[in-house]
Amino acid sequence: MAKVLGVGGVFLRCKDVKAYRTWWTDVMGLDITDWGTFEWERKSESRSMFSPFPNESDYFKPSSERVMINLQVEDVPALIERAKTGGAEILGEIEPTEYGTFGWFIDPEGYKIELWEAPTAIPK
Repeated sequence: MAKVLGVGGVFLRCKDVKAYRTWWTDVMGLDITDWGTFEWERKSESRSMFSPFPNESDYFKPSSERVMINLQVEDVPALIERAKTGGAEILGEIEPTEYGTFGWFIDPEGYKIELWEAPTAIPK
């Protein structure tokens, strides 16, 4: 049976692609491939989501973009600090919940980035 297996990528238009890639490499420590992409091998504990939000949702604010990127990470506080040092606008406080730890910032292109660190056991 044909089915969708998960998110294969997030593709964004940027004002300055080279500067955007450089920010993510230098500030957030991502490795860039020969294709100019950032890629991760899937881990058994990883999860990817596709989640529509209503136009009226405040969840993407203060960004006016129609897309928010959620990244599964290790050590939300350290990555929030790196983003801050790299000039990102940090949003709110780091939030530990039963579903994991969250942190947010606005990246150099104006996209809201949500960092998510899974709890020890991911709720089903």
